[in-house]
Amino acid sequence: MSSHHNLIALVTRQAPEAEKAWLDTLRNAMPHEVILPVQEMSDAERAQADIAIVANPDPADLELLPNLVWVHSLWAGVERLVMELEGFDRPIVRLVDPKLSETMAEAVLAWTLYLSRDMPAYASQQRQKLWQQLDYRAASDTRVGVLGLGALGSAASKLLKQVGFDVSGWSRSPKDIADMICYSGDDGLRQLLGHSDILVCLLPLTADTIGLLNAEKLALLPSRSGIINFARGKVVVTADLIQALESEKIKHAVLDVFDAEPLGDTSPLWSHPGVTVLPHISAPTNAGTAAAIVAGNIGRYRKRGELPAAIDFSRGY
Repeated sequence: MSSHHNLIALVTRQAPEAEKAWLDTLRNAMPHEVILPVQEMSDAERAQADIAIVANPDPADLELLPNLVWVHSLWAGVERLVMELEGFDRPIVRLVDPKLSETMAEAVLAWTLYLSRDMPAYASQQRQKLWQQLDYRAASDTRVGVLGLGALGSAASKLLKQVGFDVSGWSRSPKDIADMICYSGDDGLRQLLGHSDILVCLLPLTADTIGLLNAEKLALLPSRSGIINFARGKVVVTADLIQALESEKIKHAVLDVFDAEPLGDTSPLWSHPGVTVLPHISAPTNAGTAAAIVAGNIGRYRKRGELPAAIDFSRGY
């Protein structure tokens, strides 16, 4: 290994075997760097670390690194970092991985088809040994509203459009996507909800989006619509969602994210006939492509002192 003035600290709260797997993958992607778990570093080594690679780090662990210049997260979602590292004054770069967008788009398409082709209803009929054909609704007659038009939302919208769904999107600030109506702002949100037969939520969790989909907003959806939440649990008010399912305002909800994870045994969502529960699997991080992206960002920083765009604490992402 080349002698190095700088070390990289790996700071996670993962189980030892998961952390070890990341360490091996990152070391393979960056053979010229010395990467050490923060817990195994001496004080002298911690003082040499100018970069930390993190996965939900304990803020106290980052304080052990006095000369950090910047931090690279291994996750795309950063709301926990923003919440826990309030007042942290060095740049934090989140993972932007095109592979993650592809994986998420694929999941959005799969579960949108699941709802549009009435799979929950057929599964229920099977349990009742009921042989009954339901009306077919073409993708082109199915209006899908996508909340959140960042990397994930844009990729998902594009794939849905390729299959022929009638897609429109909403984001907090105005966006422009070819051949698609993009709404923004509060009025735009109301308009989008009003014509979403299937609503797909891909919003980041911020102060503005916590509880965004409450009883009032869910009431704007067309009758017997479907909802897919692949964002964060707290964007949807669970009690209000259950109420909307009970009144058949919403026909079915596919939920991959929850207020607390794993979902507790006592949650009514497990056994609700109008809910499909997924264990946070819609877009797992691909360690190989993630490590390559982190390595590229660190390589450019070493060569040219260039930093990728950092998260904006005031926006929350």
